[in-house]
Amino acid sequence: MTELVVRVLVATLRDVLPVAVIIIGFQVLVLRQPLRNPRRIAIGLVYVVLGLALFLLGLEEALFPIGRAMAEQLTAPGFVAPSGVEPGSVPYWLDYYWVYLFAFAIGFSTTLAEPALIAVAIKAREVSGGTVHVSQLRIAVALGVAVGITLGAYRIVVGHPIHLYMVAGYLLVVLQTWFAPREISPLAYDSGGVTTSTVTVPLVAALGLGLAETVPGRNPIVDGFGLIAFASLCPIVAVMASAQLAALVGRRRRWPERKGRETEGEHNAL
Repeated sequence: MTELVVRVLVATLRDVLPVAVIIIGFQVLVLRQPLRNPRRIAIGLVYVVLGLALFLLGLEEALFPIGRAMAEQLTAPGFVAPSGVEPGSVPYWLDYYWVYLFAFAIGFSTTLAEPALIAVAIKAREVSGGTVHVSQLRIAVALGVAVGITLGAYRIVVGHPIHLYMVAGYLLVVLQTWFAPREISPLAYDSGGVTTSTVTVPLVAALGLGLAETVPGRNPIVDGFGLIAFASLCPIVAVMASAQLAALVGRRRRWPERKGRETEGEHNAL
C-alpha cells in the first residue's frame, strides 16, 4: 500500500509540475510581475498534489471496483433472469431493467454532487441576475445525464454502433439551438461539458466497462467506452428543452393578460 501511495504521489507531482511552470513562467517572464504571496501559492500547490493523489487512490481502491462490481452483479445470469437461462444464451434486453435503473440513479445522483456543475450554476445565477436558478439548472443537467447514461447502457446491452446515437443526438442539439432562447444555448453547451468531471466519470466509466465485460457478446474495447459521451450530449438537450418549456409556459401565462388588454383597448375605442 505504501508503494502505491508513493507511486501515485510521484505521478501526480509529475503531472502538476508542467502546469505550475507554465503559469509561473508567464507571470514572471511574460507579464514581468512578481508572484503575490509565493508562500501561499507553494502551500496551495502542495494541497493540489495531495488532493489529486488522494482522489486517484480513491478511484483505484473504491470507485472503480464498486462500479465494476455493481455492473457484474446486475448482469449476472442468475440475477438478470431469475427463472434461469441456458448457458451461452443471450438474455432479452428488457431483462436488464435493473441495470437501466441503476444507470439512471447513479447518473442523477453523481451529477447533483458534481462540484464543477455547482460552480457553473452559481456563476450563471450571478451573471443572469437571478434569472437562472441554481437548483433548476442542476436538476435539468442531472436528468439529462441520467437519461444519457441509461441510453448508453441500453446501447451496450443491445450492441448498437455508437455513431448512430451521436449523429442523431447532435442533429437534435443543432435543431434545438435554432429554436431555444439565445441566452441559454451557450450555458447548455457548457453544462454538457462540466458533467464529465471528478465525481461522474469514474463511476460511469467503471459501469460501462463492467457491462461490456459481463454482457454476452460484448467487447470492452468496442462497447465498454462511450457512456461519457452520452453524459455530455444529453444534458445539452435537457437544458435547452427546459428553457424552451419555460419560455412556452411564460408565453401562455402572458397570453390572457395580453388578450385582456387588447379587449379593454377595443372597448375604450368604442
